[in-house]
Amino acid sequence: MVPVTPPQATTGPSPAPRTIDRREGPYGEVVLRQRGGGTPGPGSDDRKGPAAPVVYEIIANGCFLMDTSDGRSERLLIDAALAELPAGRTRPTVLIGGLGVGFSLARAAEQPRWGRIAVAEREEAVIDWHRTGPLSAVSAAALADPRTEILHTDLVAHLCDGTGQDTYDALCLDIDNGPDWTVTEGNDSLYSPTGLAACRDRLTPGGVLAVWSAQPSPKFEQALRNAGFSGVRTEEIPVVRGVPDVVHLAWKGA
Repeated sequence: MVPVTPPQATTGPSPAPRTIDRREGPYGEVVLRQRGGGTPGPGSDDRKGPAAPVVYEIIANGCFLMDTSDGRSERLLIDAALAELPAGRTRPTVLIGGLGVGFSLARAAEQPRWGRIAVAEREEAVIDWHRTGPLSAVSAAALADPRTEILHTDLVAHLCDGTGQDTYDALCLDIDNGPDWTVTEGNDSLYSPTGLAACRDRLTPGGVLAVWSAQPSPKFEQALRNAGFSGVRTEEIPVVRGVPDVVHLAWKGA
């Protein structure tokens, strides 16, 4: 995903991001970088304010995915799905895909109504950065919550796998940059008719599918309707520059 990066006042040249960790995995290279938190640049005046806050970035195969500068749309992904569920449905289960920088997981763990909170994340490095690395600042409390379960698996494979067939009351999906801009080969299959049918099959009757996207997609809305979902709509989050981030929402019929 491509989150909001709020403008920050600077007192000198911004230092280059610092690489915290770099891993080669089965899907290519993933990198964790840090911006901010250092000393002001040459010629700056310390009296003008503190150093920029620390921001962590995840880069996959050279492509920027997400950072910790904001989290509104990732939180909306969870809030909107929960709000769409019938009020009488107690302890609903949710599958979050993937873990990312942890904002969606942290939001779900803050909400006592959720029952099981499963998170599908295929990159072992990302899981490590949350369990023992700097991203624990976002997710430590959520990971300690007994409702939370981290599934070290590919989200698409988990949803399309015919074995096990766990079902969920909500699917909150945030991989790549949305249906119109996938970074990893194969992830686009999630938004295909076959992938959407698999999502529908994994939902309980009346369950909710919520999909994060870096931009609105009328084409994807129609694909959801064609896949048999109802109540299709889109919620937007304005960003500083460019088109808004969005969450696409759809229901599985009872």
